Amino acid sequence: MYNTYSFEDVTVSCNHPSVGAMASTGAGIGTISISMSGERTAHDVAADGTVMVSKIIAKNGTIAITVQQTSEFHKWLLRYYNYIDTARASEWASMNVTIKSNNLGDETICTGVSPQKLADRPYQSQGQHVTWTLMAAEISQS
Repeated sequence: MYNTYSFEDVTVSCNHPSVGAMASTGAGIGTISISMSGERTAHDVAADGTVMVSKIIAKNGTIAITVQQTSEFHKWLLRYYNYIDTARASEWASMNVTIKSNNLGDETICTGVSPQKLADRPYQSQGQHVTWTLMAAEISQS
């Protein structure tokens, strides 16, 4: 029996209450990376060597989505960014992002999502990828 991974089995969906939803099963997407921002534990060592362990409830992090600059996903992210850039502050972190891998059976749910910045815009003789870095207030993985 073989364990097989395929990016075709990965689905990413973004949903914002005012902008709407966008989902892709890889069309125009190069990579998706999830990174947790904070450490979940810290150790404090006393002079006598006693260790105090602290559990830190930090579930925030970043989602980096690399897409082709001509993709519908990139165009949707541009529309989303341009909308929330001028919208009320309450709209800023109202997006949710869900990434599922049916083959691996895992799911990542990101809530309180907002853009770290507008994606860089390359112009070259050949089409390029752009990376959208989104920050999430909470990331849960299963």
